[in-house]
Amino acid sequence: MAIQPCLYAKEDRRLKRVRTEERVDPIFLILVLLLLAIGLVMLYSASFAQSYYDTGYESSTRYLSRQAFCAVLGLGAMVVLSRLPADFWYRAAWPVYIISIVLLLAVLLFGQTVNGAKRWINIAGIQFQPSEVAKFAIIILFARLTRSYGPRAREFRYGVLGFGSALMGILVPLALERHLSAIMLMGMVAVVMMFVAGTDMRWLMAGAAGAVVFVIVYVSLLGYAGDRITAWFHPELDPGNTGYQILQSLYAIGSGGVFGLGLGRSRQKYLYLPFQYNDYIFAIVCEELGLVGAILIVALFAALILRGYWIALHARDRFSTVLCAGIVTLIAIQAILNFGVVTNLLPSTGVALPFFSYGGTALAVNLGEMGIVLGISRYRGKAKRQEEVL
Repeated sequence: MAIQPCLYAKEDRRLKRVRTEERVDPIFLILVLLLLAIGLVMLYSASFAQSYYDTGYESSTRYLSRQAFCAVLGLGAMVVLSRLPADFWYRAAWPVYIISIVLLLAVLLFGQTVNGAKRWINIAGIQFQPSEVAKFAIIILFARLTRSYGPRAREFRYGVLGFGSALMGILVPLALERHLSAIMLMGMVAVVMMFVAGTDMRWLMAGAAGAVVFVIVYVSLLGYAGDRITAWFHPELDPGNTGYQILQSLYAIGSGGVFGLGLGRSRQKYLYLPFQYNDYIFAIVCEELGLVGAILIVALFAALILRGYWIALHARDRFSTVLCAGIVTLIAIQAILNFGVVTNLLPSTGVALPFFSYGGTALAVNLGEMGIVLGISRYRGKAKRQEEVL
């Protein structure tokens, strides 16, 4: 009879281990929720003056309420997507890719112009940017191609022409939209994913050189983009026009000092700094929370990114690894570019800061992508699954 309790104890330990392996990664989840919560607080702080102005001094929560609504939708999507197996995204890769191209082409025909850029589309009363869907589409398609090509990814036919053809299907419509920031983002993510897939380094270096030439030519053909480069080097030469936003951003950062002016006490958000609740929200973070607060925010992003890559390395199969790495790389590049632009280390790109910048489509998509990473993390404790080259 003494054997029976021992058997029960072993069974309990086995069930506990199985349940643990099926849980999402708690560290990654906490980091996502922390960034989201801080982002919503900072969005309200950065936007309430603009909200008062835009609503005729009737409401201070115009932007917060919309962002909070999209955050709820995004959290719901995160919960649902965290329960889907990676195989679902393998099967959905081509359909999502085709849908994203159709939406991008629809923008050229029926798109709406906001702040001088025609990048939005309205479907059933919902306005969103198809480029956000396209970013995700190229990630899951590259992950699928990585599994399909296997070791053949080192060959020019697959590692360059195969990936490159898929990428151009997205980049061409974006070029017609003159959406340079999305082109740069997808190009950078694509290079990282091709490297993970095993594409020969010489082809990646050649592609990077070609991308630099493309950007130079593309910028030279776009007057406003050329002005951004000039303003980046010498914003003081045109403080009332092209250099205005950069200077106001630097004023905000400098005013914050080490410990900041205090939450809600920014001066630059009172209609001095344009888009203070969007692309330049990190300048308000620096002004209100100071160098210490800014470093903490950067540290949270760094922890999220590193934990995301850890999940990718411990994923169950190659497809999951590349999919997770692509999603985390997208967040990493967006954050790095935004930090660089706000501090004037990089020219203005129009790249938003994930979880912080105002933009319902981007926030909902980002949270949905975090759900996919969490779904992949459920299998982090299981043995690697061998995949056949298709």
